[in-house]
Amino acid sequence: MDFTNLTNFINSLPAHGIPTADVIVYRNHEELYRHRAGKPLRGDELYYMYSCTKVVTCIAALQLFEQGKFLMRDPVSNVLPEFAEVRVKNGTYTVPADRPITFRHLFTMTAGLNYNLTSAYIQDISDRTGGRCPTRETIAAIAKMPLDFHPGDRFQYSLCHDVLAAAVEVMSGMRFGEYVKKNIFEPCGMVDSTFLMTDSVKARMAPQYRFNDKRGVAEQTPMSNMYVLGSEYESGGAGLISSVSDYAKFIDTLACGGISALGKRIISEYTLGMMHQNCLTDEMLADYHKKWAALDGYGYGYGVRAFIDPAAGTISSPNEFGWHGAAGSFMVIDPDTKTSLFYAQHMLNNKEAYVHPRLRHCLYSGM
Repeated sequence: MDFTNLTNFINSLPAHGIPTADVIVYRNHEELYRHRAGKPLRGDELYYMYSCTKVVTCIAALQLFEQGKFLMRDPVSNVLPEFAEVRVKNGTYTVPADRPITFRHLFTMTAGLNYNLTSAYIQDISDRTGGRCPTRETIAAIAKMPLDFHPGDRFQYSLCHDVLAAAVEVMSGMRFGEYVKKNIFEPCGMVDSTFLMTDSVKARMAPQYRFNDKRGVAEQTPMSNMYVLGSEYESGGAGLISSVSDYAKFIDTLACGGISALGKRIISEYTLGMMHQNCLTDEMLADYHKKWAALDGYGYGYGVRAFIDPAAGTISSPNEFGWHGAAGSFMVIDPDTKTSLFYAQHMLNNKEAYVHPRLRHCLYSGM
């Protein structure tokens, strides 16, 4: 592979206001490339993965799907009874949902949930638990929040995968973080990944920034993650902390059909094929592309973008998939060539519409 374009692009990013950039490429369990630019990095820094967490959560849930714990059409209330009688906003009133929230709705962000982290229901749990917000209690509070639309009617990015993580807890009988450690991190050889912020983890965190549009510069921000609602809340949507090399082992496993470099299978290649099929209707795709114009040519599967339209002007393999995070992390997973790319920066207001498509194009131009 020729990484000239990728190297030149990474080197250009500091001039666009991105303080640090780190990228790694694997093919068939072999690290082919690693490059960093911007302020000096050791290479073993830890980052908030934000929504890159969602891919881990979906794989965890799909493992249980493979075990027959649930079907996609099953109501999630079979596992989380608090969702049995959800209600939907209707002007100043609420009405009963006209259908139950199913597991498929959670995977595909079509349940009607939102990202209202300041909800009175969440604040009440925080107050009553002294800021701990245990996962199951917090999800039960989220179930009281009125939905923005009836399940299955539209696409809306939301707390769906946080709810999915709680379902994994119930079905597995384990805390979500412990389940993921045993069934994903350890089989993939991941030693840096965690949902817990300890002193040793904090000491390794890469500085976090936010780009100030008015001043045109990145400003360092406090080391916090607004999506982690409390000290005991394991967010399946945004709570993972990991390193570039560690997360790369996870997506390398997915690019290699679900088998890790240690020879451990974490998911079937057939399940992965299902995962990255577009699940959105045309109306839902309009919602999706309104939020992410940079995802032209892609739909949405089970927690990942799904390539659907080569005519959109995107350089990609037909089966390439992946996702991204709020601080700018980004992944490419290509099962056709067993190639994966993971990119990390740690900047909110992250310029993803500029960076992410170009990263992918620079990678594929050298393949």
